[in-house]
Amino acid sequence: MSSVVSTLDADLLTDTRAVPASMDAFLAQVERRAFRMAELNLGHREDALDAVQDAMLRLVKHYGDKPPQEWTPLFWGILRRRIVDLQRRRKVRSIMVNWLGGRDEDGEELPAWDPADTSPGPLERLHDSQSYADMAAAVKKLPQRQREAFMLRVLEGLDVAETAQAMGCSEGSVKTHLSRALQRLRDLLEEWR
Repeated sequence: MSSVVSTLDADLLTDTRAVPASMDAFLAQVERRAFRMAELNLGHREDALDAVQDAMLRLVKHYGDKPPQEWTPLFWGILRRRIVDLQRRRKVRSIMVNWLGGRDEDGEELPAWDPADTSPGPLERLHDSQSYADMAAAVKKLPQRQREAFMLRVLEGLDVAETAQAMGCSEGSVKTHLSRALQRLRDLLEEWR
């Protein structure tokens, strides 16, 4: 597990406790980690880019006047909700296409929804490390709330209160989800110990 953490160390576990001086600095600071979180949850690069961009725009538009200390939990909460929205849309679209038989009322072929491509992406090839791929696969296997708690607490470095605010739940729920996520990851990544 320590080799997995060291692989992620350089990019994901950077010090996020420093309060940025401007909204631009804050967005530049979280951009890469936000994309990785969205890509892990959505499994599709373009959807992840859309989710991060939308979350950034909403933060600037609706919360730009808030103090910089509040931006972090607000941003991660917005991104989490956007990811959930995209996942729901995929599911509804898939159900509708199957229900309609893949054709509209004029008999025209409807665009098919293709499941996300789960083949190794450029990030895995760039790192050229099996540990990152194994860690990402293990995180994807976690239930959604456990995955969110793990990514916000461990990878993003939010404290329990900020994570609870971002996830829209109690601090006790965050602790429970994180504890279960860590135990599941230990089980899945036993060979890396």
